[in-house]
Amino acid sequence: MQLGRSTRRNFVKNSMAAAASAPLFWRRCYAGDESANDRLNVGAIGTSIYSNRYTGEGEEPGRGATIGHQAAQLGNLLAVADVNLRHARFFAKEYGHCEVYQDYRRLLDRSDIDVVTIGTPDHWHVKIAIDAMQSGKDVYCEKPLTLTIDEGKRIRKVVKDTGRVLQVGTQQRSEFGLAFLKAVVLARSGRLGDKLSVLCSVGKSQKGGPFENTVPPSELDWDFWLGQAPDVPYCPERCNYDFRWWLEYSGGQITDWGVHHADIAVWALGVEDTGPVEIAGNGKFSNVENGYNVAVEFDCKARYSSGHEIRLYSGANELIISGERGRIRVNRSGLTGAPVEELTDSDNDRIQDEIIALCHGKQPGNHMRNFFECVRDRGKPISDVWSHHRSVSVCHLANIAMQLDRRLEWNPDAERFVADDQANAMLSRRQREPYTL
Repeated sequence: MQLGRSTRRNFVKNSMAAAASAPLFWRRCYAGDESANDRLNVGAIGTSIYSNRYTGEGEEPGRGATIGHQAAQLGNLLAVADVNLRHARFFAKEYGHCEVYQDYRRLLDRSDIDVVTIGTPDHWHVKIAIDAMQSGKDVYCEKPLTLTIDEGKRIRKVVKDTGRVLQVGTQQRSEFGLAFLKAVVLARSGRLGDKLSVLCSVGKSQKGGPFENTVPPSELDWDFWLGQAPDVPYCPERCNYDFRWWLEYSGGQITDWGVHHADIAVWALGVEDTGPVEIAGNGKFSNVENGYNVAVEFDCKARYSSGHEIRLYSGANELIISGERGRIRVNRSGLTGAPVEELTDSDNDRIQDEIIALCHGKQPGNHMRNFFECVRDRGKPISDVWSHHRSVSVCHLANIAMQLDRRLEWNPDAERFVADDQANAMLSRRQREPYTL
């Protein structure tokens, strides 16, 4: 979608104003002088490589490697850290000078690194991000940001206390032809109605096991990989891409893909500052000894006090936003529906302006660049810790409801279940020493 004339004019005006108050090296970047010495210094933490999960042949970069490379295009890549040294070295070989560490804390000790990317398994996200912010770094972290709801409350406080910039890698807020942004604007504008429901259809989790334990590769520090999670023997299916299918390290498809769509749903409904009041659902769990244990199939519904509803479902990959006035469908292939087809040129101009407002005055289209721009001007990133915490909480609540197999009442202000000690005990996890938060 192209920006309209008035939107371009406003964006240029805002950009010039930001440039005038920016540090010297950013003013040079605005002027087109982006020499290596003017760019932010980057450290990449967690850069897995996977066997191709479709063919089983060859290797492909994981999300950690991908976001590290994206940051390196905008800054100077100085260092990489990964508990698997093979992964770190594979990543570093693309750069002329990139120091390799197995312990991320050595990377964070460096005073010459400005920003870090975090692409580790989910159970390490919050610990590393907090350590990074407390060491003075700004952070781009892959989704889902948290493993538990209490982790979200902890990291939210650290962002506030340190004043660091934290961008979460829910790139549907920035990219894919702006289809998701346009869907959000349509929903928030009232064009679809006042009481909306969103179907987040995100596919199924994997099932498998029991798996054979074996000796970890010599390049892998298995104890460090486990971190605060329980101490168990190594098996290859616990790590690399497949960590997603273990509740010890992730939340299955409902947090991995589900948080992408739940994030857009929360944004579209305008409930990014609150949470549901009720959550219910059922799931079919893959639960075998030493095997994947997440919900393979699921159907969960979160209801808000406003009457809005979000449904998380293990079907085809799409969001359907429905109200009494209309219905739209959006996924990474585009946005469809009668309310879209009925838009006039004037409507589209207004929507473009509203998209810029959603992006806090910045030009949408590149999620990593949005992070770098916010590091520059200390602005609010498009996927900030507060809104993401509310989005991923919907997914965590769904997992808890499925595990307990009953309807749960939730107090979104206190962020506690109502009169339910068993459910409240699942808002956090016991963490293994010495890797606790």
